[in-house]
Amino acid sequence: MTLLITVFAAVIVTVVWYQALPEDTYHVKMLVFMFWGASLMWLVDALFEFAELHAAYFTPAGADMRNDTFLGLSVIALALVIWVVRLLVSDPRHVLASSLRRQISDRKKV
Repeated sequence: MTLLITVFAAVIVTVVWYQALPEDTYHVKMLVFMFWGASLMWLVDALFEFAELHAAYFTPAGADMRNDTFLGLSVIALALVIWVVRLLVSDPRHVLASSLRRQISDRKKV
């Protein structure tokens, strides 16, 4: 499930990034690399697990499926948090900077 979830996220983000080319104002390329990197990591993990379990790999327990789903969603959430922090720090549309300037000027007037 982790592989499936991260591959879906990687494909969706790649399409979004490709549509925003050549500007990439919102640093979507960073998300593309994180999701494809995670997908590659889970693919290697799946190959080694298949080599160990063989046919039993295709019949996981329900608890294992839930844990893998939670792990995949957690990886996506962590990548999105890192991306949002990067976006807030870079402030490509200068929204935060202008808001802070406005607050400072309002305080000086009072």
